[in-house]
Amino acid sequence: MSQFRTFCAGATTMAAALAAVLVLTGAKSPARHETFDEITVGRINIVEPDGTKRIILSSKARFPGDFQQGKERARPDRDSFAGMLFINEEGTENGGLIQKGSIGADGRIESGLSLTFDRFRQDQALQLINNDGAGHQMTGIRINDVPSFAVTSMDDIRRFGEESGALPQDGQQAYWNKLAEAGRLSQNRIWLGNTGDKGSALQLKDARGRTRMMLLVSADGKAEIRMLDEQGKVSKSITPASRD
Repeated sequence: MSQFRTFCAGATTMAAALAAVLVLTGAKSPARHETFDEITVGRINIVEPDGTKRIILSSKARFPGDFQQGKERARPDRDSFAGMLFINEEGTENGGLIQKGSIGADGRIESGLSLTFDRFRQDQALQLINNDGAGHQMTGIRINDVPSFAVTSMDDIRRFGEESGALPQDGQQAYWNKLAEAGRLSQNRIWLGNTGDKGSALQLKDARGRTRMMLLVSADGKAEIRMLDEQGKVSKSITPASRD
């Protein structure tokens, strides 16, 4: 019996020593490879070895907030979406795919899909979007001119909204115009998509987001090129019937 106790004590000591070596050397268990025909989950987190989340696929019920440098912040405006988030090496969101679609008790459609690509530590530089509602349907591509995070951070954007909200209604637009003139805001530079009257349009815009050229095709097939001034007035229009 004494030999048995000695053996057990030795085995315990060896196990403890082995565990200490694994901890100190950072040794890991061998990678496991599993094969499934089907898996049903509410959320999947794809992570790096250090635990940094890189891609999140989630149902509406489990959809996360946004991520900035490893910290997750609440996004109540995403509560109705399911989809996927892309997260970069430092733990900051840099795009994603969100989608929803339902018919309410009143029979109104509320549907939308959006695939976005963000500038580093910033907002959407490219967006593919489709919205379908009770009185509209819009599908298009947006290319945005987004300032560097060193010029305007996501915290700045939130602060701008708070400061604007504290101003009288007639002073809010002037506040945003001043920020735009200083290059602090994102500006849409290119829009390609359908129009509300069953036509299609390509809009090319200047650094202030003002449309300066439009290529249009109406629902009945009429084509037109419009050039606009800084005030948005058409300075020249070219159609198949134009003689100049």
